[in-house]
Amino acid sequence: MTGVGPRQQEQGSALVELTWLGLLLLIPLVYVVITIVTVQRSAFGATEAARAAGRAYVLAPDVGTAQSRAYEAARIALADQGVGLDPSDVLIVCHPSPEACLQPGSTVEVRLSLQVSLPLVPSVMGQSVASIAVESSHVEPYGVYREAAR
Repeated sequence: MTGVGPRQQEQGSALVELTWLGLLLLIPLVYVVITIVTVQRSAFGATEAARAAGRAYVLAPDVGTAQSRAYEAARIALADQGVGLDPSDVLIVCHPSPEACLQPGSTVEVRLSLQVSLPLVPSVMGQSVASIAVESSHVEPYGVYREAAR
């Protein structure tokens, strides 16, 4: 008798099966991690951009210069995180009234609203099909004891 039983005749392919199973589970996991990192990067950038825009606005000598400085500060802060910024994504509101910008005791609120495209998703006709909204706001006081800007 040669001793060939049913167990010795099986030729296993566990290594191949394990490799395919690993790939099938690993690819979606890597995509989820990349997506989370992209959204977190954009959220951090939006928070820093709103803060930088508020500070740039209250340090400007006049309201006209303040608008351009605030947008440029927000654009640079977001560019540092690899995110682009449109002028329509930034809203600046002065409190207690819109006419009270850069007046003693007033505050400047900067709101950013971005649409972050998901990675590896193709765009249709130049627009992203899948995106996540990221919003941030920051309120910067002008200061009670400062001289009013022009």
